[in-house]
Amino acid sequence: MPLRILRKLCVIVMVSMFLPGGNEATHADDWPQWRGPKRDGVWRETGIVKKFDKPRFDIVWRARIGSGYSSPTVSNGHVYVTDRLIEPKQVERIHCFDAKTGKPIWSHAYDCPYKDVGYDAGPRASVTIDEGRAYALGTMGHFFCFNAADGKILWQKDLNAEYKIRMPIWGIACAPLIERDLVILQIGGEGDYCLVAFDKKTGELRWHALADNASYSAPVIIEQAGRRVLVCYTGDHVAGLDPMSGKLHWKVPFPPTKMVIGISDPVYHQGHIFVSNFFDGSMLIRLDQENLAAELVWKRAGESEMHTDALHSIISTPYLRGDYIYGVDSYGELRCLKLMTGDRVWESLDAVPKERWATIHFIEHADPAQQDKNIPNRIWMFTEKGELIISDLSPQGFTEISRAKLISPTRDQLPSRRGGVCWSHPAFAGRHVFARNDEELVCANLAAD
Repeated sequence: MPLRILRKLCVIVMVSMFLPGGNEATHADDWPQWRGPKRDGVWRETGIVKKFDKPRFDIVWRARIGSGYSSPTVSNGHVYVTDRLIEPKQVERIHCFDAKTGKPIWSHAYDCPYKDVGYDAGPRASVTIDEGRAYALGTMGHFFCFNAADGKILWQKDLNAEYKIRMPIWGIACAPLIERDLVILQIGGEGDYCLVAFDKKTGELRWHALADNASYSAPVIIEQAGRRVLVCYTGDHVAGLDPMSGKLHWKVPFPPTKMVIGISDPVYHQGHIFVSNFFDGSMLIRLDQENLAAELVWKRAGESEMHTDALHSIISTPYLRGDYIYGVDSYGELRCLKLMTGDRVWESLDAVPKERWATIHFIEHADPAQQDKNIPNRIWMFTEKGELIISDLSPQGFTEISRAKLISPTRDQLPSRRGGVCWSHPAFAGRHVFARNDEELVCANLAAD
C-alpha cells in the first residue's frame, strides 16, 4: 500500500474516534451484573436518546418467561434472567436469550419447592456474568456456575443443605459478587456463615464470616484507605471486610426493630456509606480514609413506616449526588435529603402514585460526551408502573423531561394490591433497555439514531 494512502487511512481512523459514530462517541457497555458493570447503578453508554418521541415504546422483541423479581443481565450478546413455575411442579429456571432477537439460547430448570417464603413469585437474585461463566443464586439457596454460552453446569451447590441457612422470610436475594478469583454471597448460614466466598472456578469454599442474619441487600466493593473493602448490609450490621480473606475491618450496628427488611444496597459516596430500610429509617456512616475504621454520623427514623423521618426506603437503592440524597420513601414519596444531616429538602409525588412500597429504580446516565462538556448527568427512573422517566434531580426539585411506557405491570409479585407492579430493575446494554414482568422479557431501542 502506498505510504500516502496509509497515512490518510490512519488520519481517518483517528478522527473518526472523536466524531459522532466513532468509537468515543458511540461507546456501548454490557450490563453483566446487578445494577450494571460497576454495580453502582450508573449507565455509561453514549449515543442515547435525550427524549422519548412517543408515550409508549416500540418493542424490538418479546420473550415469554415466568414470574420472578430478578433483574435481567446482559453480556456478550446474551440476556440472562431467572423465573419460577408452579405447574406441574415447583421449579426455578435460568434462561439465556439472544440480545438482538430474543431467541432462546439455553435454559436450565431444577426442582425447588418453596418453604416458608413470603412473596413467592420467584427468584430474587440477578445472574452474574464473569469470564464466560454465569452465576445464579436461587431463593432457597441453590447456587449454580454455568458456562455462560451454552448452559453447561460447571459446578453447583445446595447452600441450604451445606450451611443450614437461617432462611429470611423472603428467601435468599443477594446477587453474587465477583472479586478477583472469588464469588461472594450473603446467605445467613448457621454460625459465622452469613457471608461466604467460593473459588469462582471450582466452587471451593475460601472463607466465611459474620454470625449475622442475612438481609436481602447485595454486597459491594469500595475503596477505603487505599484498600479494596467489601461492604455488606446484613440483617444486623453494616460491615466492612477484606474481600479476599473475610477479615472484619469494621462494623456499625443497624438492628431491626420489627423484622429484617434491608433490601436496598449500601451506597458509597464522598467517603460515606448510606443505608435505608422500610421500618428503621436511614443511617449515614463516615469511613476513615487513613485507617480501616468507620463511625456513625447520623441515624434517623420516624415513629412508623407511615409517619417517617428522613428516608424509609424499601426496594430501590437511593441515589446520592453532591451533598444530597435522593430516594423513595415508604409510600412512594420521592425525597431529597441533606447528606450530612438527613434533613428533608423537598418531597414529590409526581413520579409514582402514593402507594405502600411504591418503587422507583434510579439509573444515572453518565454519558462521557456530556461529561466532557460539563453537562449534568440525567437520572433515568424505572417505575413500578413499567414506565421509564428521564429526569433531572437537584436540590431545587424533580424535573421530568420525558416519560414512556415500557412494560405492563403484572400481579404475581404483589397479588393483592393496585392491579400489578414491576419491581424488577431493568438492564441497559448495547443502547437498548431490557425489562421483565411476571410474563415476559422485553427489549426496546434507546439509540439516538
